[in-house]
Amino acid sequence: MNRKKTWLMIIGFVVLIAGASVLYQYLGDEVESAPFGKIESTSASQEDEHSTEKQTDAQTNPAPDFTVVDENGEEYQLSDFKGKPVVLNFWASWCGPCKSEMPDFEKAYQKYKDEISFLMVNLTDGSRETVEKASAHVKEQGYSFPVYYDTMSEAAMTYGVYSIPTSYFINKEGNIIAHAQGAIDKENLEKGISMIYTNVIQ
Repeated sequence: MNRKKTWLMIIGFVVLIAGASVLYQYLGDEVESAPFGKIESTSASQEDEHSTEKQTDAQTNPAPDFTVVDENGEEYQLSDFKGKPVVLNFWASWCGPCKSEMPDFEKAYQKYKDEISFLMVNLTDGSRETVEKASAHVKEQGYSFPVYYDTMSEAAMTYGVYSIPTSYFINKEGNIIAHAQGAIDKENLEKGISMIYTNVIQ
């Protein structure tokens, strides 16, 4: 009886791992099919950017917290950055659209790094993407923006990220103001930033 239970547990575990592998491969294929994105406001009063109603709507959409690590394994939470606007981007080094938008993110980081926190969150599954692969790509391209690694998939699951790149624009109070699914160009990146940072010079 005990032997039968053991075999059933082993078979169940194998099926679980196989299913996760297939799902990951499917999601990876989906990523490449949506290379372009646009900024979408989370506010119902998008037409009047200075309305009290827009500010109220934004306050009802708090950004869920999550934990990621840096290259050295030190843990960070999204809530650690509250008090400054945040540009949150999900990416991977094998994702073509992700790589296409990164130069614009680097330029934006250099421009706003003192006023805005940039969280470039890598989807680090441990096989197709590793800390080493992602870190090597960042260094090869000479990017200086902060990179964090979602080694437990906590951030991706919390935000329901099923395709990348995906970006979120969060104000200093910790509320999601806008988001974009797919690669965004310089103009749309600036648009998203202007929605969370009112002192942007157009």
